[in-house]
Amino acid sequence: MWAVLQKWILALPSATDEQRKRRLGLQKELEWAVSELDDGNGIGEDGLVFAHCDLLCANVIAVPSSDAPVTSAGEPTTTVQFIDYEYATPSPAAFDIANHFAEWGGYDCDYNMMPTCAVRRQFLTEYVRSYTQHKGLPESSQKQIIDRLYEDVDRFRGIPGLYWGIWALIQAQISQIDFDYASYAETRLGEYYAWRRELDGSRAKAGEEMPLRERRWAQEV
Repeated sequence: MWAVLQKWILALPSATDEQRKRRLGLQKELEWAVSELDDGNGIGEDGLVFAHCDLLCANVIAVPSSDAPVTSAGEPTTTVQFIDYEYATPSPAAFDIANHFAEWGGYDCDYNMMPTCAVRRQFLTEYVRSYTQHKGLPESSQKQIIDRLYEDVDRFRGIPGLYWGIWALIQAQISQIDFDYASYAETRLGEYYAWRRELDGSRAKAGEEMPLRERRWAQEV
């Protein structure tokens, strides 16, 4: 996904001084993110998995199966399938999961829908249970993997904003779809820069209120 981001930055318009300045700024942000996050220590081979990278609700199909075993709650087992692999690429699992969580806000970016700490850990518990079963890893390894992945997802929480913000800047120039990509780009990039300000402490130092997305992410329950 880092290579995808690099290609997108190089595809940004650069006809004016303002456009060139913005592209240079985003290039520096990408280089910083790679230096901070691309450590190769995540789950998967060399810290990479085959990631969907666009798991918004419209790309997740859940179909109850009448002939499958029922759950412990007496409900039919649900078969979950993913569609639209247009953006799939080798990626840190933490990015794919952080991006999925970001999509809980929908196209309107409703940050009240962001998963809290407890919800994220519950999700990751199921994710890791499935991962270890498929990899043939001992059950005793699950807690350590969950704890590490929880931390990694937290570290990546701002990157989806950078990823889709840059994508939207391109779409604002070329797309024929009736959607305000320019405003969407600013919203998503705003998520990224808000995360950066939490990391470096500049938001707190300025005495400003924590943005809703960051508050929701930090909420325990």
